[in-house]
Amino acid sequence: MFYENKKNLYLLIVAIILFAFNSLNIFYGTPMVPDQHWAQKIFYLHVPSAWVGFLSYFIAMISGFLFLSTKKEKWDITGTACAEIGTLFMSLVLITGPIWATPIWGKPWIWEPRLTTTLILFLTYVGYFMMRAFGGNIERVKKTSAVIAIIAFLNVPIIFYSVQFWSPELQSHPQVEMNQQPTGILIPFMISLFVFSFIFFVMLSYRKYVISINKNLTNNV
Repeated sequence: MFYENKKNLYLLIVAIILFAFNSLNIFYGTPMVPDQHWAQKIFYLHVPSAWVGFLSYFIAMISGFLFLSTKKEKWDITGTACAEIGTLFMSLVLITGPIWATPIWGKPWIWEPRLTTTLILFLTYVGYFMMRAFGGNIERVKKTSAVIAIIAFLNVPIIFYSVQFWSPELQSHPQVEMNQQPTGILIPFMISLFVFSFIFFVMLSYRKYVISINKNLTNNV
């Protein structure tokens, strides 16, 4: 346990350094887009946050399948940790999105398909945590959590492909093709994506460690 704690500390230090570098690079090293100005820089935080949220929920779904099939505690721990991290990053998506939208759309929120389906996914996981907190029997809670994580992930491809599912007149979200972006935008975006992914794995390692400790303490009481 000491080794795990020390390893997480080292990873945290690296994550902080990378995040500071990424933030400075976004602020000073990315070009201004003429029609968006400073609001466009939120893109380098907004999209990686969405990526981490979706990745977290994907692992939570896989963990749900593995827990239901094996009943091993480690998969419930992994699923819970990913659900927490995913919901944190999806909340960042729902915060940074309106910050970008206010100067671009003239209002912070529009009930268009991608925003609406993202909000539904976030609220599904709010229900997930309410169920874990007040669901009663712990074994039933674990099984129900796994099922919710599996079902909730079905919304992720709907969010991703919403710009194709609904007609253009219902869309307000920009349809960005990253492979068509200039190098000055693409490289900082890829750096930000890497940094956010690294932060995710650091957080996952830490949360699994903490959840395991808490479960051991509860079992020994």
